[in-house]
Amino acid sequence: MAPQNVKLFDGKKFMWDGKVCDTQDQAREAKDAYEKGAFEARLVNDDGKYLVYSRRVAAQQTATAGQ
Repeated sequence: MAPQNVKLFDGKKFMWDGKVCDTQDQAREAKDAYEKGAFEARLVNDDGKYLVYSRRVAAQQTATAGQ
């Protein structure tokens, strides 16, 4: 069965990057790269293969509306 393209973690939507990693180390490297690029990322073990799901971290709004 193909991996899900979208998964929810803590009520937040994450997208699969489309890559299947053979080792947890490969997946951790990919996860770390996403996190350095302002993404949140999660690892998922899928029958011995590893998947990385990510989502862009929302930029905090610095100005209030109407000012």
